[in-house]
Amino acid sequence: MKQKPVVIANIIDDVRRLFQVLVEQSKKIEHETQLTGSQLWVVKLLKEASPMKVSELARRMYLHPATMVGLLDRLEAKGLLKRTRCEKDRRVVYINLTEKGNELEINSPEVVQNLLVKGLEGLAGRELKAISEGLGYLVRILGVQDVPPKLLMSSDVNVPSRKKKTPAALLPLAAFVTSLAHIDSMFYTDLSACCICL
Repeated sequence: MKQKPVVIANIIDDVRRLFQVLVEQSKKIEHETQLTGSQLWVVKLLKEASPMKVSELARRMYLHPATMVGLLDRLEAKGLLKRTRCEKDRRVVYINLTEKGNELEINSPEVVQNLLVKGLEGLAGRELKAISEGLGYLVRILGVQDVPPKLLMSSDVNVPSRKKKTPAALLPLAAFVTSLAHIDSMFYTDLSACCICL
C-alpha cells in the first residue's frame, strides 16, 4: 500500500473532483435552463420514456415519491410537463412532457446525477459494496450520518418513505453528498468556495 499521506491526498483530490463536477455542471444547467439538476433530470427521463407513472419516475431517480411530487409541481408550474390521471384507475397519475419541455431538453446539458446512477447501476455488487463502505466512512468522519439527504444543489430533502427504503448501497452516497452541502451551508456562501478550500 502507498504511504498514508499519499493515499489521503488522493482521497482529498477525488472529493475535490466530485465537488468540481457537481458545482460546474449545476451552474451550467441553471444558467442554460433555469432549472436545477434534479428538475432537468426529470425532463430528460420523461423525454426518454413518456408517459411515465410518478412512482416509476421516483424509482428511476432513487427518490421518495413525496420528494418527486415537489419536483413535479415546480416543473408543471413552469409549463414543462403535465399530469394525467389514468381513466381505469384514478389513483394512477402519468407524467408527460409538454411541447415546451421537449424543446428545453433538446440542447440541454447532461445531468451529473444521471451519469452517476447509470454508472452505479452498471457495477457489480462487490464494487457497489466497496463504494458504499468507503462513502460510509467519509459520512461518519464528517458526523453527518443522521442529516437528511438533500437533492444535489437543491433545498429539497429526499423524504424517507415508510414503506420502502433506499437501496443500502446508495445510502452512504446520499448522506455523503448531503454532508458536503451541509458543510457548505455552515461555512461557505458558495459551494465552489468549498472546492477551493478542500
